[in-house]
Amino acid sequence: MHGRGKGGMKSLIAATDEKPKVTLPLLKRVLKYALPYRILIVATLVLILAQTAVTVINPLIMRDLIDQTVPQKNIQRLILLAFALLLIPVINGGFNVLLRRLTARVGEGVIYDLRVSLYAALQRMSLRFFTNTKVGELMSRLNNDVIGAQNAISNTIVGIITNIVQGVVILMVMLSLEWRLTLISIVILPLFVIAARLMGTRLRDIARKQMQANAHINALMGETLNIGGALLVKLFGRTAFELDRFSQRAASVRGLGVQRAFMGSIFITIVGLLTAVGTAIVYGLGGYYVIQGQFTIGTIVALGAYLGTLYGALQGLANAPVEFATSMVSFERVFEVIDLPVDIPEKELAVELKDIKGEISFEDVTFVYETGDEVLLSDVRRYGSIENVTNVLSGPRDSADVEDVAVRSQARGNALEQVTFRVEPGQLVALVGPSGAGKTTLTYLIPRLYDPTSGIIRIDGHDLKDVTLTSLSRQIGMVTQETYLFHDTIRTNLQYANLVATRSEMEGACRVANIHHFISELPDGYDTVVGERGYRLSGGEKQRIALARVILKDPKILVLDEATSSLDSESEKLIQEALKRVMAQRTSIVIAHRLSTILAADQILVIDHGMIVERGVHAELVAQKGLYAQLYHTQFRRAKDGGDLLDI
Repeated sequence: MHGRGKGGMKSLIAATDEKPKVTLPLLKRVLKYALPYRILIVATLVLILAQTAVTVINPLIMRDLIDQTVPQKNIQRLILLAFALLLIPVINGGFNVLLRRLTARVGEGVIYDLRVSLYAALQRMSLRFFTNTKVGELMSRLNNDVIGAQNAISNTIVGIITNIVQGVVILMVMLSLEWRLTLISIVILPLFVIAARLMGTRLRDIARKQMQANAHINALMGETLNIGGALLVKLFGRTAFELDRFSQRAASVRGLGVQRAFMGSIFITIVGLLTAVGTAIVYGLGGYYVIQGQFTIGTIVALGAYLGTLYGALQGLANAPVEFATSMVSFERVFEVIDLPVDIPEKELAVELKDIKGEISFEDVTFVYETGDEVLLSDVRRYGSIENVTNVLSGPRDSADVEDVAVRSQARGNALEQVTFRVEPGQLVALVGPSGAGKTTLTYLIPRLYDPTSGIIRIDGHDLKDVTLTSLSRQIGMVTQETYLFHDTIRTNLQYANLVATRSEMEGACRVANIHHFISELPDGYDTVVGERGYRLSGGEKQRIALARVILKDPKILVLDEATSSLDSESEKLIQEALKRVMAQRTSIVIAHRLSTILAADQILVIDHGMIVERGVHAELVAQKGLYAQLYHTQFRRAKDGGDLLDI
């Protein structure tokens, strides 16, 4: 019974105050995930029944030993019963192993199915979803909530069924042995409920404070022990300061841990005392009946043995509704992601985009960033999660100290408005305009990272909404302003563009991108690990690897953000030479920052406030004396004196 007290305490701590509701549609949907494992579930139920039957036999053997075998001095029966007492734990242990294996098969199977469904749903989401959803929240759905859902099937439901079966069977056996003592022993059960309610709230509060304190200390470690944070601490000489801050938070965790251990021991002690009261009643009143000759000593011993199991089962059932409902909430959170509407849908009869020439046309395209994106997923309060830590260094602030500041979106109502232009196959189009004018948004519409709010975008006459997303992706190569590399080898990062690329193809692409010589001089060559986000490489090296990756993909259309303003002159020169080779024989849309690119463009589109305000070639636009001429003359002296970089 002592072990049952610990289990009850854990369930009290884990319980939620949110009082989740379990609906019939939710249960039906959960059962669909359990349906493929119905044979294993039936086998589990059979094992639970068999295990309960074995549990019931043990006290009956003790009764027989005390009342019949020993008084009758039946040696043969004594040996048989002693062997049975040895065999029962072996059988029970075998049942436990099989039961654990079956529940693990079901639980891990459900985890697999849910994770795959959830990950597939996330892969269908557009860029808008990921720009408005915290990575930590997605990780929590994929890990915490999926595991919570698995726990509902493999542990919570199995535990409820086991407790019900054990409680009913043992209660029936106890009533058949002695109904008066059984009813008297049940009277004590309300005291368990009272104790749970009195201690439960206090235990949960302490446990949640401890989890939040752990979240704050973990967040502090995450901020100060990553490469950027550690560098900042050393540069500002804050080593002792951060050690002191960490010590204070660790002390808070220590104090709460002591409180939780103290309150938990009190709860376990109360449960033990209540169990002792029930046992005392059974043995005291039962002893009186024995003295009166109404039943045997063996009956009292059997009832006492059953009592501990019965109390444990009924206490488990008392906590079951909250545990079950809490586990079902995990399913709700997983289903919320799976049910999110796909805002970049693919038509059932979408066509494959093959052997294109590279003609692009925008026809009266308007794009509006949707409002309310910040609530794509419901806000979930996860105790102990660092995602709930807002002020990592300064710590939580009192609501009274926080000013009521209105947060306004920096995006315009219309990011793009009535944009119309045409790019012939093989042409180079330069996008020029002030920062925030809508240039990047325009480029994101070409590979369908977003869909226009109105208007049509065509490639070789095909509306982008009529072609498959995979075939569209194959035709477009994009190098974004922030070059992203996986924390893996250079080879793996390059092969991401072409999974079947040969060594010679990879090296050829790197030669075109002016990066092969650099890679070859690395100790591990193409097997060099670039580090998280490529932090072991310089900006120019990362950009050239990104260009080599696009070359391996061999797209017909190239979309490029030519952000080279932070690079040294040697890197700029190497990248410019690479770009000339990459853009050859391809339709190229370039957010141009360099005068050489602008001068080489077949068409320059000047964008301001989401609209194309000027278009033409360099000489024409300078002659118009408009926005382009203003940008050109403002930056021309810098380009003339120190290179050809335009800060536009």
